Order: sequence, then structure tokens, then C-alpha cells
Amino acid sequence: MKFAYRFSNLLGAVYRQGNLNFSRDGNAVISPVGNRISIFDLKNNTSETLPISTTKNITCVGVSPNGSLAIVVDEDGAALLVSLITRAVLHHFHFHRPVHSISFSPDGRKFVVTKENVALMYHAPGKQREYNAFVLDKSYYGPYDETTCIDWTTDSKCFAVGSKDMSTWVFGAERWANLIYYSLGGHKDLIVGCFFEKDSLDLYTVSQDGALCIWESDTEPDGLVLTKKQKKPTEQREEDEEDEEEERMEGQEGEVIRGKVHSKKDQELTKNVRYKQASKHFFNKEGDFNNLTSAAFHKPTHILVTGFASGIFHLHELPEFNLIHSLSISDQRISSVAINSSGDWIGFGCSRRGQLLVWEWQSESYVFKQQGHFNNMASLAYSPDGQFIATGGDDGKVKVWNSNSSLCFVTFTEHSSSVSQVTFTSSGMVVVSASLDGTVRAFDLHRYRNFRTFTSPRPAQFSSLAVDGSGELVSAGAQDSFEIFLWSMQTGRLLEVLGGHEGPVSSLCFSPVQSVLASASWDKTVRLWDMLDSWQVKETLALTSDGLAVTYRPDGQELAVATLNGELSFWSPQSAAQTGTVSGRHDLELGRKETDKVTAKQTAKGKSFTSLCYSADGEAILAGGQSKFVCIYNVKEQMLMKKFEISCNLSFDAMEEFLDRRKMTEFGSLALVDDGAGDGEGVNISLPGVRKGDMSSRHFKPEIRVSSLRFSPTGRSWAATSTEGLLVYSLDGSMVFDPYDLDLDVTPESIRKQLRLKEWTSAIVLAFRLNERALKQEVIETVPHDQIGVVCGTLPDVYVEKLLGFIASCLEKSGHLQFYMSWAQNLLMLHGQKLKNRSSTILPTLQALQKAIQRHYDSLSKLCDFNKYNIRYALALSKQSGGKRAVDEEEEDEEDEDMSEERSEASVEEAEMIL
Repeated sequence: MKFAYRFSNLLGAVYRQGNLNFSRDGNAVISPVGNRISIFDLKNNTSETLPISTTKNITCVGVSPNGSLAIVVDEDGAALLVSLITRAVLHHFHFHRPVHSISFSPDGRKFVVTKENVALMYHAPGKQREYNAFVLDKSYYGPYDETTCIDWTTDSKCFAVGSKDMSTWVFGAERWANLIYYSLGGHKDLIVGCFFEKDSLDLYTVSQDGALCIWESDTEPDGLVLTKKQKKPTEQREEDEEDEEEERMEGQEGEVIRGKVHSKKDQELTKNVRYKQASKHFFNKEGDFNNLTSAAFHKPTHILVTGFASGIFHLHELPEFNLIHSLSISDQRISSVAINSSGDWIGFGCSRRGQLLVWEWQSESYVFKQQGHFNNMASLAYSPDGQFIATGGDDGKVKVWNSNSSLCFVTFTEHSSSVSQVTFTSSGMVVVSASLDGTVRAFDLHRYRNFRTFTSPRPAQFSSLAVDGSGELVSAGAQDSFEIFLWSMQTGRLLEVLGGHEGPVSSLCFSPVQSVLASASWDKTVRLWDMLDSWQVKETLALTSDGLAVTYRPDGQELAVATLNGELSFWSPQSAAQTGTVSGRHDLELGRKETDKVTAKQTAKGKSFTSLCYSADGEAILAGGQSKFVCIYNVKEQMLMKKFEISCNLSFDAMEEFLDRRKMTEFGSLALVDDGAGDGEGVNISLPGVRKGDMSSRHFKPEIRVSSLRFSPTGRSWAATSTEGLLVYSLDGSMVFDPYDLDLDVTPESIRKQLRLKEWTSAIVLAFRLNERALKQEVIETVPHDQIGVVCGTLPDVYVEKLLGFIASCLEKSGHLQFYMSWAQNLLMLHGQKLKNRSSTILPTLQALQKAIQRHYDSLSKLCDFNKYNIRYALALSKQSGGKRAVDEEEEDEEDEDMSEERSEASVEEAEMIL
């Protein structure tokens, strides 16, 4: 239970690649993020990442019409059938080739997958339990090049497939006599989107060069005729035998339909469905490189949305091709466009920027706007109450995330280079960041501004940062001048430059209980600086290797240091003696890069932990480095307690221990061959035989690593910044049965019997011994409000901390604020001295309580201020209108006027009392 942390959420990345989807009600966006799926609730402004992952980055997602199922396909063609209701994986399947697009039919009975130049139609998984959820119905061969897009008719009778060979193919989902397939040309570039008109076979096709073709059909959907006709018994028997033979030959591949050219005579005899090009339109292009990259069409409102490589998008009304508006939302390529069911909101995904935008086109305003760090995250920090998380990245940005909603609410862009370290002050309203641009900046979370900028006399690259407990001293270590700089937060002046280290200063940490600064350096020492005694060196701890990270235990009685040889050493700050060592080199389990000439076992000898963090109670320490594993060690026993694999995404480098033999050739590894840019963009080949194009857009495979780790102040979760993003792991205590001091007499019936007898204290004690959350909440909410003080006074000491922690968890979700606040106030007032003596153990509980109260205070204070000013405004208007009425109507009775004023004043006083 203590280390049963599970993946909870993914922050810092909102979109990577693939297609966007809206939920059935149109209030949530389903976005692929690496090898995971995130759901952004636009109504409640929250984010959730599903606890599923694929083996490689996700390329396309298909959502069923009822919104209960999703099919997720990665780069290799491995597919997962996921339930969006239970968040569970229902089925695994492999298409054996990269899949370009996937789409469910509007009736939800079938779905089409396109890979290479084939369109495969499957029976959609039903509600009944099936052995094979993916049953192939038909295979459609028509295009000569790779397929790009799919669209269904409204009645699910036909579907269209666009291709890179500049053609669009219309196929029948059933064996129609007058429409088996139809090929449409008319374009000079690959097809980006094809869309059917509502309740019609009319078609719109959009190509990459910015051309729109409108195709009209001579047949309505009701005019499609099935091929089944009455035949003679002998003919029927012969056809059945032929069908059985074909099925035996094809096995599980289903029916195969191949597009071929018919003669005009055959077409006249069968009277097939015919298309003609009604019109052709061109989008306004700005330059040769402004390709049309994505498109979406909303059938009920006839709105066409097109995104371009320059970040511009157009809204047109079809079929008249009327431009509604054109806007630029980014300076990078728009990778995906989606429209919700009502047609009001448009979702845009930009893979290079990692942006996800939801635009309301009628009011021309943003509904949702999020962007992750452009490059890797370098550091993170929790606020003292655990409500906010600050992150710094290699893109020079500092972002602050709300841990409840998992969304970023402010971004600071003042730094001009990589942010190496971020931290909060003790107040929780100031974020301090150090950067390689030679500045340390302090940001105010009240006014969202940079109010302090600390610099050094000579330019220096700051690689480490620490702020003392009072928030007055700010220290930063330089990696080029080997010095430590101290500034005053109050005045912004440089107080002292601490010299003595003979190597780059890699990590700084202030003691929580004393005014002592610990600094780790590459010179194989950790120095303790006394901030009260002229900033002199108090102690020097000799290490066996270069120091990489240093951190204090929350009570300040122990110091942990990570060194280059892969060891964790523990020291006593008072006696400067080493108390223990953990050798963690073999626990990292590094993977082998594709370009490495050395095995992973040999590479691990030079790797080490680069980030350390104590748990809230100080009993465990969290360690991570250039590996996909995060380790939790027990400090007292000096042993590994648990390892977490933060990612299984093989799209990252150094994930597997052994190289894949299939990627090895006689000339070396295929990874050394660079084919140029991705994102479907062409490479300008300058000379014959030259494979590489523009070197600035070459293929890049990031390496998996953990750059920073932090425990939440509440102790219920921890976060890690990795190549994948900001990963949050938390304890899921709701499903864990953990009784306390249980015997046979403790049953739900006996607890409810004590409630009927009004023995409140006994009922609470029995409920906490059984330790079922629903039962504990029932008992506490049954206690009358006037009996809370009496119950808290008679409660045994051993249950006070347990009850206080439960009250803190209930406050986060319950609407009974005053009731639970009364419990918290009585417990703290009556047992405050006893809790103070155990401050180190109860600190996470108090911080969880503070976090819940602060969140309610922030939300309610805004609402109350809004209501208060509205009431004052209404009162002023009522008095003003009352005065005018007295002037205009002099004959009105004065008694009625006095009574109305008394009523209005009484109502205002009553409203102010409620507030």
C-alpha cells in the first residue's frame, strides 16, 4: 500500500501527432500524446490521460458513434480496442503495416481501415462477448498509391477513400448492383480530405495544392440496389459452390473487391451511379510552401475547415464556397482539424509546437488553448500546498500547472535560454527559475509578472538553484565559473559570491531547519555553507566521485548525495559522518541506443542518478536518471523497495536492452540512414543518389531519460519530468482494503447499531478499524453538527490523525464545506498540542488539508465578491429608480415608498448575511 503508486496523469504534453476526435456530446477532445491518449474536458476545464499505452507513438484514433469505444493504432500497425467508459483495453490486434486512417460507419456496425493502397472493412465489435473482436468483411483495392483519408455517407451505405495518387475512390459497403466502386480524378496533388454531403452521394474532395472539387451524383442513396436476385436452383447451387471455394481459398481475409476499368457498353447496360464535376475552386495561397495539410467538414451546417502549413485556417460554406473567415493561429503546420457534433467548436492540432487549440468560430474566441514545452522538460517543483506544479524546459519557458485540473494556466517566456531549475518559495505564490542565459528570475503568481531579475557581475550559466525557507535568500550555482551567487529577494541585490569549488556546481539545497546551504560539485565534494556566520564553509564532505545531486531530508537531520559512480550516499549534517551507501548502478537498467557500438551492460557502468527527492515522511528516497526506470529506496534499510517503468514507448531511443537484428544490414544499422523530414513533407533532393535533404529537418529520435523528480507535499503522489512529459504517479487508495486493528465484532451491522444508539465516538472508532471509505463517510455525516466538538474531545489519540486525513480527502470533493470545516477546526483546536509533538509524521496530512481549504477559498472568494458587487449594484439601481419615481409621481403614497425601501434594505442585509 505504501508504495502502490500508479500512473495517474500526463502533463506538459497535449498533442504530438495523429488525428483529433471530439466526444459524442462535443464537450471533450480526444488527443493522442505520444503513445498515450489524453481526454480534455472543455466544460469542466480538466484533463485526463487514459492508463493505457501502445508500444510506439500513436498515428490515428477512431471513435465509435456512441462514444463508448475507440480504436488506437500506433506507427507499426499495432491496434488496441479501448473502452472509453471503463478506460480498459478490450482487445489487441495487429495490422502488420502502418495505418493511415480509421473511421467508424455512422450506424456503428462497421469500420474501415486504410493501409498502403488497401481499404479494409471490418465488423465493429458488438456488445456481446466475442473471441475475435476484429472480423474482416471486405478488402477494397483501387488506388495505386497510399491511402490518406476516409469518409462515410450518412446512411452508411458507401464510403470514399482518398489517395496519394490524386484519385478518390467511392466504394459500396454492400454489394450494390449499380455502385461497386467509382474513381474520381481532377486533382494535381495528393488528396487531403474527401467528404460526402448530408443524405446524399454528392462528394467534396480537397487536395494538398489547395484545390476543391465538387462532385454531383446522378443517383440518390435510396436508388442503390442490392445484387441479390431470384435465380434458378441450378445457378444458385453452382454460385454457392463457387462462393464456398472462394472462401476456402481466401481463409479469413473476407471478400476482395478490386477496382478495374469497365467498358462504356457495360456501364450503359448496368446503369451504374455516375459522377460529374460540378465546379472547382482554389484556396488563396501565400507562397509555394503553403500547402493545405488538413481538412474537416461538418455535414449539418455545410462548414468546411482547412488548415495550411503556414498556420492559417479557412472556414468556407459549401457548396457556394463562401469564405466565412480566415485566421492564423500559429506559425507552424496545422497537423489535424476536427469539428464537434454541434459544429460550434473546431479543434486544431500542431505537432511541431505541441499545441492543441479549440476555436469557437461564431464568437471568434478560444475555448481551449494549451501548449506543452517545445523541447524537453528540465525541472519541476511542487508548491508547498501541492496545488501547483512549476516546470522549466529547454525552450526557455516556465509553465505553472494546476494539479487538480492538470492544465497550464500561466506561461512565462522571459528567459532566452534553457531553464535549468525551478522552485517555489515558502509562500507558494512566487516561482523562481534559473537559466543558462545568465539570469535568475522571480515570478509573481498573483499578478503573473516577472518582478525580480538576479544577475551576476560576470555572465555565468546557472545550472542549480535553491531558495531558503524564509524566501529571503536566493542562491544559484554556475557551471562555468564554479561559484555560488547569493541574492536578497527583498532588494534584488547580490549579497555574496561563494568561491571554493573546483568544478561546476551541480546542485544546491537549503536545510529546512537551519540556515545552512549544501552544494554538490564535480570536484567530488559537498560543502555546507553557514548563512549566519559570514557565509563561511561549515563542513566539507569528501565524496568518492563527482557530485550530481544533493537534497535534505524534510526534518533536516540527513543529507543524500548522488554521485557519478551510480551510488547514493547518506550523511549526517551535524557530525559530517557518512551513515550509509546504496549502490544503484545496476538498478538503472539502461537500454542500448540504436547507434551505440557498446552493449547496454557495458554502458551502464558510466551511468548514474541525476535527481533525488525524499518522501514526505523521510523514510524513502526517489531516484532517477538517464533511464526509463525510477527507483524508490528505503533509507533506513538501504535497499530497493520498488522500480517504476515510466515508459514503454519504443519510439524513444535507449528503450531496449538489445538491438533488433532485423534492423542490421551488412553496412551497419539502419538507424544511421537518415531519410529526411517527417510529417508527410517532401525532401528536396539536390543531386542524384543523395538520400539526405535539408539537415535542419532531419529525423530525430529522442532518448528516454528522467531529468527531475519531486514528491508531492501531501505524500500521495510524485511527479517526474521525462522525455515523454510530466508524469504524475499517485496512490489509488479507494480500491485497497487496509483494515486497522480488526476483530470479529467489527462489522457494518455493529457500526450502524452504534449509530442508532447515538454512540458517535464508538461508531467512528469501529468504522476506522474496518476502514471502508463509504462506511466512514456515512458515519461522520450522520453525527449531528452540535455534537462534533464533544466527539472530537472524546476521540482516542490514535484515531485523531486518521480522522484528520480522512476529513482532508473529503473536503476536496464534498459540498458540505461548513460541516467538514467544523470537524477540522475542532480536531486542531482540541488536539493541537499533541499533533505538534508529532509534526514530522502529520505534516503530509496537514498539507493535504491546507490544499483542500485553499482550493475552496480561491473558488468561493471570487464567487462571493462577484455576488456582493452585483447586490450593491442592484441596490444602487433600486434607490436611483425610487428617487426618480418620487419626482415624477408626486401623488404617490409615502407609506408605500417607505415600506418598499425597508424591504429592499432587509433583502440586502439578508443577502450580505448569507455571503
